Amino acid sequence: METSRYLNPAWWAADEAEAPGETLPSGVELPGWVWFRTSGSSGEPKWVGLKREALLLSAAMVNRHLAVRTEDVWGLALPLRHVGGFGVVARAYEGATKLAQFPGKWDASRFVAWLETARVSHCPLVPAQVHDLVTAGLRAPSCLRSVVVGGGRFDRELAASARQLGWPVLASYGMTEAASQIATEGLEILEKPYFDAPLPVLPHWQVGVDAQGRIELSGPALFSGVLTGGPEGWRVKERVGDTFLTSDRGIMEPGGLRVLGRVDRVVKILGELVDLDALETALGTENVVLDLPELRRGRELVVVGTDESLGDLVMAYNQGVAGPWRVARCVRVEALPRTPLGKPDRRALRAMVEGQEI
Repeated sequence: METSRYLNPAWWAADEAEAPGETLPSGVELPGWVWFRTSGSSGEPKWVGLKREALLLSAAMVNRHLAVRTEDVWGLALPLRHVGGFGVVARAYEGATKLAQFPGKWDASRFVAWLETARVSHCPLVPAQVHDLVTAGLRAPSCLRSVVVGGGRFDRELAASARQLGWPVLASYGMTEAASQIATEGLEILEKPYFDAPLPVLPHWQVGVDAQGRIELSGPALFSGVLTGGPEGWRVKERVGDTFLTSDRGIMEPGGLRVLGRVDRVVKILGELVDLDALETALGTENVVLDLPELRRGRELVVVGTDESLGDLVMAYNQGVAGPWRVARCVRVEALPRTPLGKPDRRALRAMVEGQEI
C-alpha cells in the first residue's frame, strides 16, 4: 500500500477520520481520529480510534528509546492496517528518517536480502516472522540495529536462538489502545547474553497492576474511543477517565513490567485456576492450547499443533502435572491458521476442533 501520503505534514494536520488500509463502516459519523480494527485473535474484533497526536507521541518515544537518527532507515514488514505497522510510518515521519516497505508477501529469505539492499536499521516483527528466520538459519545483516518484537508472546528460547544468529531482537509489550508500544527492552540489553527480564516502561506511560493482577495504563497516547455495534447500528463510545484497565495480567518489578498473559487465558478446571499461556510455554511455541466446555470438569484442555510427535509430547507432559492441568486430547493439523499479524487464530482453531470428531 502507498505510504507517501502518511509522510506528508498535511495529513498529520488534517482532522478527518481514516483507517489506513481499511474501509470504515458506513452510516455513522466518526470523529477525525485514525481508526484501527483489532485482530480479534482471542475476542471479538473492534475498531479503536486514536488521535494523530497520540500516534506521533508514541512514535517520538519509540524513536528516543531506540536512539533513532535521521540517517537511519525504518523498515515496514507488517500490515499498515494494524497499529504496529502504521506506527513504523509514524516513526519515520516523526524522526525524519527514510522509510522502506517490504514488497509482496512475507518470505524470510527475501526479507533478509531486502534488509541489506534497503540498509534497514530498525524494523518491528511479530514472533511468527522471527520463528521463520530462526528456522531457516538466516543471519541478520550488519545494518540492522534493532528488531522490536510484539504482537504476541515471544518465547524465550526463540529469542535466544535469534540473538545467536545476530538478530538484535527486543521484546516488547503494546496494544492498539496505546498507539503501539508500552514497555520495550532497551538497546543496552543486546550487549548481554539473552535473559528473561521485565520490560522497561516507556516514559510517557504510567503503569500499575490492580488487586486482581490486571495491568492498568494511563498516559497521553491512550486511545480516544471505540466503535461498537455492527451493521445494524454503529455508535462511537468515547473513553471515560484517564486510566485504561487492560485484559492482560502482569506484575511490576524493579526493572519494569513483567507481562504474565491475558485475563481470559486463565480458566477454572475442577475448582483450580489453570494458566493456558503457561501451559503453552511448557508445550512449546508452535502448540496452541484451547479450553473447551466439559460437563464434569467444567473445561477440558485441548492442544492443537503441527508436530508429528505431538501425542508423545502431551503424554510426557501429563505425567508430570496434577489433574486440572492435564491435557484431555490433542489435535494435529497441517498448519495453524493465523491472523494477519501472524498470531495463532484461536477462534478459527476452536471452530475447527469443535467441528471434528476426535
